[in-house]
Amino acid sequence: MSVGAESGSGQAPGGAGDATGTSAPVHRSSFVSDLKVVLAERDFRKLFASRLVSQAGDGVFNAGFAAYAFFSAQSFPDPVAAVYAFTVLYLPYSLVGPFAGVFIDRWSRRQIIVWGAVIRAAMVGACGFVVLGGQTGVPLYVSALAVLGVNRFFLSAVSAGTPHVVRADKLVMANAVAPTSGTILGFVGGVVGLGVHLVTGGGLAGSAATLWFGGLCYLAAGFLGARMSRDLLGPRRSGQEELLPAASGIWSDLKEVVRGLVDGVKHLNERRKAAYVLAAVGVHRALYGTLLVAGLLLYRNYFYHGGNGNNALGHATLLVITSAIGFGLAAVVTPQGVKRTTKDVWITAWLLVGGIATIALGPTFSQVPFLVLGFAMGLSAQCVKICADTTVQQVVDDAYMGRVFSIYDMLYNVAWVVGPAIAVPFMPDTGKSYPLVVVIGVLYLTAGAGYAALTLTRKTVGGSPRFAPTAATRQ
Repeated sequence: MSVGAESGSGQAPGGAGDATGTSAPVHRSSFVSDLKVVLAERDFRKLFASRLVSQAGDGVFNAGFAAYAFFSAQSFPDPVAAVYAFTVLYLPYSLVGPFAGVFIDRWSRRQIIVWGAVIRAAMVGACGFVVLGGQTGVPLYVSALAVLGVNRFFLSAVSAGTPHVVRADKLVMANAVAPTSGTILGFVGGVVGLGVHLVTGGGLAGSAATLWFGGLCYLAAGFLGARMSRDLLGPRRSGQEELLPAASGIWSDLKEVVRGLVDGVKHLNERRKAAYVLAAVGVHRALYGTLLVAGLLLYRNYFYHGGNGNNALGHATLLVITSAIGFGLAAVVTPQGVKRTTKDVWITAWLLVGGIATIALGPTFSQVPFLVLGFAMGLSAQCVKICADTTVQQVVDDAYMGRVFSIYDMLYNVAWVVGPAIAVPFMPDTGKSYPLVVVIGVLYLTAGAGYAALTLTRKTVGGSPRFAPTAATRQ
């Protein structure tokens, strides 16, 4: 039920992080024109269809899980329960993501897509029965964690298989449009899932029905993936057509992933500009997550306390929609904003906007101002992230790109959980806390001032781009 539920960089191992970090010539393009170009590739259309349906299913599943955890008659969540729910929804992306590549480079990626979808559908079916029985705690969280953990392998396999279904000169375009389209379908799936929940009457049956509908989406994604040949997506040995064998030494490769992450951290110490933008994204994400948890508690336990959970859910859906609109608008305004200023100025400005909007609108604790706040925070978060993605791609050495994006991925999702967890002792069950929203606003303003001090007022160590900047990419 949140904006930006997917990985922080928008990439998975072997995906766009590597492709878009190259020094390819800057060309004038648009999302629609790029999409038309890559959709001309038949095999890409098959992979793309499977991805879109799967990510729509993710949105439906997240909606069903959140509706049960926050808005069922059995649940009047407190901040601790809210943090548990966020942990289930986002921790698998953090813990599983960096290690998924070890396995998707050994197993047929097409088989991971097909069987991963089938396994998730079966797990969602079981999770639905857990919800139908009104169970909470360990049974619910274990079943949900299993679904989302498998999902991380699916997304990694899709990204790693993309170079096999488009020509090399179209890869950057494919990696640009696919994650964005998937995120949009995730939002659409979330709204559809909330609609299914409301139409089926809400409560236990409505939540279970929503989860099962998401499971049907996963089955459809598996069916679409099965249209591809088994060896289409690799992995292959260099210069050979056969699939890689399931080689031994998985444990040594897992250890190598850990060493790679350590090397990525060391490289960030040398490329301070990249480290600063990752810190900016992490702070924004943590504060934004805290505001979202407070907002959900407000709708459930304050605005509609003691009332119908469906009524609270219906109004909270508007908050999700306004946030999603802000998220999407960022892709339109950021390129123009960066052309007129710089990425560092743009990041600073939107951190400050986050602080001003929170301080001005948060203490009202009224629904209409909160819808405006949701829009402003979705816009602010994505404007910062777009510039952060580009900065990392420009200043990080290509040899370290995958490792740094893995760190980015972990930071993005861990921050979403850590922020609310830190705020738990200061957050009432109703979510209504004047000091909390003011502190969050002040921290946004402090982050903006700190980022400006580090990047705008003095030369950044290791901040030079890896290729000459143009008007479209200047610092």
